[in-house]
Amino acid sequence: MDVILVPGFWLDASSWSEVTPPLVAAGHRVHPLTLPGLEAPDAPRSGIGLRDHIDAVVSAVDAVDGPVVLVGHSGGGAIIHGAVDARPERVARAVYVDSGPLGEGGVINDELPADGDEVPLPPWDGFDEEDLVDLNDELRAMFRARAIPQPKGVAYDRQHLHDERRYEVPATVIACEFPSSLLTEWMDAGHPYVEELARIRDLDLVDLPTGHWPQFTKPAELGAAVLAAVNRSA
Repeated sequence: MDVILVPGFWLDASSWSEVTPPLVAAGHRVHPLTLPGLEAPDAPRSGIGLRDHIDAVVSAVDAVDGPVVLVGHSGGGAIIHGAVDARPERVARAVYVDSGPLGEGGVINDELPADGDEVPLPPWDGFDEEDLVDLNDELRAMFRARAIPQPKGVAYDRQHLHDERRYEVPATVIACEFPSSLLTEWMDAGHPYVEELARIRDLDLVDLPTGHWPQFTKPAELGAAVLAAVNRSA
């Protein structure tokens, strides 16, 4: 299976490096992506929006033959959902890593403080405690050293979707910050945060208790969880 991995904000393809070995060992072909504007700290970010990142994922889908599994971390979840909407017949499964699908008209996070055309990685006190579980001082220093400013448009643009076949694509949520039981409660209560997620007809919820960056705090466990999701779709 071809597995396309989409990083969350401030990260490039290398952020998946400790997650992919189990997938490669199992014979899957991995395609970690660096999205437009994240190529380097000084890469141009003006004019890059959410649709540009979705289109980059769609291009990666179109570049391979046969079905694909899309994996999206954090803000990458909204991006892969846009690609599912664009190519529902090509996606065997969508895997949301501490994230979920963003519905029509939603934004990823327009409260992140921007500096011109970009959103730098905020100071740690700008995150909730749940975000930072297991992210020790060494990992925080590593993350900050490698962080690349996110194009503002990706965080602030509204999602636009067109094909309700997206709800037929099987999905897995790997729940880290909040347990899957809480997601289930929210879906049962009709909470708007999970409205789009609740519409997916074939949904698996998997618990991986840690903070918001499991690719750094629990990479082996995340690799195993992604592999299990991919194998369900092979």
